[in-house]
Amino acid sequence: MYQKQLLEINRKMKKNTLLLCVLLFITTQSFGQGTPSVKIFANYNADTESDFKEFEIKRSYLGYSYKFDDKFSAKITFDVGSNSGGSAYTAFLKIASINWKASENMSLNFGMIGTNNFKFMEKSWGKRYVEKSALDQYKWASSADAGISGTYKVTEKIIVDAQLINGEGYKKSQTSDGVFRSGAGLTVKITDDLSCRLFRDNLPTANDTLETQTITSGAINYIGPNYNVSLERNIMQNEDHITNSMNREILSLYGSIDLAGYTMFLRRDMISTSNKNIIQSGDGSAQIFGIEKQITKGVKIALNFRSWEDETLSDSGNSMEDRSVFLNVECKF
Repeated sequence: MYQKQLLEINRKMKKNTLLLCVLLFITTQSFGQGTPSVKIFANYNADTESDFKEFEIKRSYLGYSYKFDDKFSAKITFDVGSNSGGSAYTAFLKIASINWKASENMSLNFGMIGTNNFKFMEKSWGKRYVEKSALDQYKWASSADAGISGTYKVTEKIIVDAQLINGEGYKKSQTSDGVFRSGAGLTVKITDDLSCRLFRDNLPTANDTLETQTITSGAINYIGPNYNVSLERNIMQNEDHITNSMNREILSLYGSIDLAGYTMFLRRDMISTSNKNIIQSGDGSAQIFGIEKQITKGVKIALNFRSWEDETLSDSGNSMEDRSVFLNVECKF
């Protein structure tokens, strides 16, 4: 019985994936001015503490963008990845948005849109196919959601933005309470090499006895002649709408340097509670270091070593560190 259910899931999965490919092909043929896109994240990984190893397709993005005129454009992206329902690969509608360039300095996005919470950090990190940026990785915010966002260029060096979204992410529909999640950000280009970002995220609740959960994020990025380095700090208050004196914090430091056609990169994430005498579930530190090579246009590979130190296990005196080796591949066209 169980095998029959698995076969039926696989059959539907293949059917849906084929349908997506057919739809993208028809759309491409029908609207010649548009641009199709494909992005694939794959890897081989092995746990150095056990015999576990696997080949994995982490993500596949199938997209299409179309420009109606100088002011209006649209974009659609399907995200094919794993889910919690047992299927290895499921297609989710990640982006389905229309963009209005209201003026030279202002633009609006509406629909299923990419959120602004960590775009700056993800671009600074520059290794999305290796690992998500911190806010995304630890599920403090989603990369896309249904709603509206706007961006305004105050000057050539100052950009402000705001968003109003459902708050559930692109894999879930709005909850019955009908409460929206909001956010506003400021990006400043201090010099040609140095830029910084501030963002405030607010997630209210319909329950008057609970508090609004907030996330305040700050990041700075420096780009040198053959290297870059970034630092970000994210502070969550009233986690899960519960008022207490303990804030959660993510501190993430990452950078890279180009040497003889290769890129060496390093990242360290530290998740902690403001009260250093208390350790909560999820507290710990993650390390990634590796070497990256661009094989050809649109194809990159990265050999990297990762470890995770769980503070809850460390405090109890148990073995606390997971170590693994990854070979990641990005293919986009």
